[in-house]
Formats: sequence, C-alpha cells, structure tokens
Amino acid sequence: MIAKIMSEIKRGTAEIIDYERIEKLIKDYYENGKNFYIKAGFDPTAPDLHLGHTVVLNKMRLLQDHGGIVQFLIGDFTAKIGDPTGKSVTRKILSDDIIAQNAKTYKEQVFKILDESKTEVMFNSAWLNSLGADGLIALASTFNVARMLERDDFTKRYKAETPIAISEFLYPLLQGYDSVAMKCDIEMGGTDQKFNLLMGRTLGRTYNIGKEQAIIMMPLLVGLDGVNKMSKSLGNYIGVTESAKDIFAKTLSISDELMWVWYELLSSLSGDEIEKLKNDVKSGALHPKVAKENLALELAARFNSIEEAQAARDEFNRVHAKGELPSDMAKFEINADDIWIVEALSLCKLVGSNSDARRHIKANAVSVNQAKISDEQLRLSKGEYVLQVGKKAYARLEVK
Repeated sequence: MIAKIMSEIKRGTAEIIDYERIEKLIKDYYENGKNFYIKAGFDPTAPDLHLGHTVVLNKMRLLQDHGGIVQFLIGDFTAKIGDPTGKSVTRKILSDDIIAQNAKTYKEQVFKILDESKTEVMFNSAWLNSLGADGLIALASTFNVARMLERDDFTKRYKAETPIAISEFLYPLLQGYDSVAMKCDIEMGGTDQKFNLLMGRTLGRTYNIGKEQAIIMMPLLVGLDGVNKMSKSLGNYIGVTESAKDIFAKTLSISDELMWVWYELLSSLSGDEIEKLKNDVKSGALHPKVAKENLALELAARFNSIEEAQAARDEFNRVHAKGELPSDMAKFEINADDIWIVEALSLCKLVGSNSDARRHIKANAVSVNQAKISDEQLRLSKGEYVLQVGKKAYARLEVK
C-alpha cells in the first residue's frame, strides 16, 4: 500500500529531495497514527489564485489523505519585501491594507482544494515581527553574498548591472527561517523556488531544530497559450474564482498535447486511470475531445459545483456543437435611427476599440443574427440584433 501511495505522491513532481524521509512519514502515519506537517508559503501579492497555484495545492491535498497536516503559510511579512524569484527588477512594497485584503481572499480560495479540518493557516508576521534587529543580524550572518549570487536570477541581474536591493537577499533567508519557526517535515513549491526551499533545510541544521525538511518541487503549469507558464500578466490563466462556464470553455481551448500535462498536474484521477485514458485515446476507443471535456467538467465542478459544471457543458454543446444561441447573452439598447456596426460592437463590449472591430470584420469573424458580415460600413436600423464576434462572444442589441 505504501508503495502505491508513494507512486501517487511522486506522480507529476519535478524533483523530490529526501524521498526516503517522506516514505517514512507516510509509513509512521499508517503504522502509528503519527501526523506530519507540510508547509507551503504564499505571499499575498495578488488577490486571486489560478490553476497554476493549485498544482502545489493538489499535491498537498493528496498528502492530507495520508496523514499530512498542511501548514498554509500566508507571507504577510515577506510580502512587504516581495519574492525576487524570476524578477528582473525589485518589487514594489505593498501596503498593509492590500496585504490583509489579499490574504483574506487566499484563505477563502484554498479551501476549494484543501481539507480545512487538516489545515493550519499561519502568518509569518507572528514570528518575523518579533525577530528583532539582533535576530535578523544573526540570521543574515548564516549566509554570505557569494552563496546568494549563486541564485540564477541574482546572478543575471548582477551581471547586467541591474540593481538588487539588500532586502531581496533577506527574502530567501526569511523563507528559510519560516521553516525553522514552523518545524515542518515537508516543504513544497515550484521548481523556480528551489534555492529558497533548500534554504529551509540549511537553516534547520544551523538552528538545530532536530529535523531536516524534505522537499517536493512541482513543475510550473503551462498556460492556455501552450507556451508560457500560467500567469495573470500574460492573460493565459484560469482563475479559481471563475464561473463554471468560463473554466469549462477555457479548458476545452487547450491543445490535446497540453491536456495530458494538465491531467497529470490538476486531475484527481489516479495515475493508472490517466494511463488508461491515454491508451483509450491512442487506440481510438475514446475521442480526445471527450477526454478533454471530462477534464473540463472536473475542473469546473471543483471550483463551483457539479450541477453548475454540467450546466456549463450542456450550454457549451448547445451553442458550439448545435449552433444555437447562448441563453445568457448580455443585453444592450440605444435610442437612435440607426447605428454603425463598428460602434455597435464597441457599445456591446464585444471589441476593445473601433479598430479592433474593423479587424474582426475583415477577418470574417463578425456575425449579425448568425449571418457573417464583411461590410464594415454596415448600419443597423431600428430593431433587435444578435451580434457575435468569434466563437464565444455574443450580445443582444436593440436599436429603438
């Protein structure tokens, strides 16, 4: 049984440091009922989580099923510094009010995945505020500048003569000190966090806490574009607070190749079940579109409800497979003898600008009452119209 559990824990991981310790923790739970503690830290620098964040949370949820108590750390203190990982410039300092509000939304969102009864929400201000100048100097003395510059992003910025704030050197030390204060058994994070995660192991020895944390690193989730890691700034993300309709439709937009990566990192199906799906698709017993719909349904239900997810699936199929109109179109009206189609598209918020509207018309991507149009000088007289841009954007317009 332990071997099967460890196989599921290992599935999809990028790297595990001290695999044997994790195996022993699982074994101790099943033989002696002893729980263990899993740490993952999130700086509340943005108000919403997306599916990329849930890759780590999903694995933590699995560990909760086998004796793990999650220490969900909200970095309200370290958010004031900002994690420099992957950044080419120093981050802006956030206000206490913004940090508090973002932290509140994080707590509301993570329990869409984690078992609340097996989760301890912690804030690192609880111990870092009281660390004091003496403690901070002692902490800073445990590492030297040369070791800090081994970090890839610091090295690149140093060679490019891009400024690095002294406070940014403190960030990995403070993240490592979090592990000292929390006395966790396992710390989790993305592959971009390796330097910081290893800091926790180093400081555990330095401060002699009596244990050395194991590390589980997860790969960074590729976003909707199929190229870059999922990111709000790139617009290739699915937020965990999005509607079932949006989650379902966006998931269906990914490539068949990326679908299997998402199954591996996001689905609650076992490795054996995913492998069977792959084989069924390969043999032709299952169409890849059906496999993708099943994944979309699972994700939409996880962050909403199964009823909402099923309704989203039915609506999507009704509109896109059968060519019918959506049931929840936004409605607009204007008092005028007529309106230019370009202005109508802008009024109905189907395009970002008049030039954007013209571009869509030239691309044959605009329909009026389900008929494609090519005349960008078209004027709509009094009456009701259904406007469509692309495959997903609809609106109903009444010209009075």
